Amino acid sequence: MLKPAFFYELLERKGVEFMLGVPDSLLKHFGSFAFDKGNDLIAANEGGALAIAAGYHLASGKIPMIYLQNSGFGNIVNPLTSLVDEEVYSIPVLIMVGWRGHPDAQDEPQHIKPGKTQEEQLKALQLPYAILSGDEALAQKQIDTAFEVMNTNPAPYVLLVPPKTFEEYSFEGKEIASYSLKREEALEQIIQKLGEKDIIVSTTGKTSRELFELREKYGHGHQRDFLTVGSMGHASQIALGIAMEKKGRPVYCIDGDGAMIMHMGALAIIGDQKPKNFRHILVNNGAHESVGGQPTAGFNIDFRKIAEGCGYKKTMRVEDPESLGKTLDEFISTEGPVLLEIMTRTGARKDLGRPTLSPQENKQNFMKFLSEE
Repeated sequence: MLKPAFFYELLERKGVEFMLGVPDSLLKHFGSFAFDKGNDLIAANEGGALAIAAGYHLASGKIPMIYLQNSGFGNIVNPLTSLVDEEVYSIPVLIMVGWRGHPDAQDEPQHIKPGKTQEEQLKALQLPYAILSGDEALAQKQIDTAFEVMNTNPAPYVLLVPPKTFEEYSFEGKEIASYSLKREEALEQIIQKLGEKDIIVSTTGKTSRELFELREKYGHGHQRDFLTVGSMGHASQIALGIAMEKKGRPVYCIDGDGAMIMHMGALAIIGDQKPKNFRHILVNNGAHESVGGQPTAGFNIDFRKIAEGCGYKKTMRVEDPESLGKTLDEFISTEGPVLLEIMTRTGARKDLGRPTLSPQENKQNFMKFLSEE
């Protein structure tokens, strides 16, 4: 396995001074090390990371590096083919991709197809690539080759990173503002307030995992919830599609700060459509917690003003368990679209499990629930 410090220094010797991306669980040890070394730009989404890297190269003439999970690879296809490609602006960028759903490793359902097709995608896009070795000598040769290729033919070069390539690194990070409320405590209060016919769409990561286990705890069943296990940033648009069709039933989207930032344009569409039954809950812990804990820009953004500017009728914000209950009552009775931002601290139970239902089972149960008037 590679030590993050070794790989970082290897890139430095090649003149890489600018690293950014979207955190990934397979790359979290390297990403955390890079963050602690001062390369602390976490992009809104993968396509944005590539565009920032392109701008950096235009200004400096140097080769930058971006990192991402392959589940977000689709977000960079547009700038890959229409911006940095050798037939357009011919911009060299080293792209490190965490290979979730690797054919030789067991993974979650949402990662199977991206993992199975990852090499074919790279070949279809005619991108030169290598599968990063965990051996230091081989990894150094691969980096030498990558930079030879990019210096000869200015264009992107991809490093696919299989599971367990990097050794562990304990993230030091910057201090993130601490709130007393835990995400799971907030979710527990929410589900106890909602009615039996109310609809929930929850974002990817630990939010959906905690929601699933809370339903188990209270014996509610899981038919009321659509757990968006993948498609980060799209939960609110799924909820919007449901709300527009099921106008007579309240629809709640439980979102995360990293997910909302990733596709913030969704707020504009929700505000423009003005669904009266749409209620948006943002659980903001200021971090990409599921993939390493690197901070988002969530604590530096006024999400309420953004939502109001997009046409939300009302916005609210809570920071402690005591005020959440009272605010939830007001939130539930307010005509949508309405936003409730809940400030929480990072952290989850060590024994937090994963949904025991498959995505297909979740979909079937959820659709049956939606069909019941």
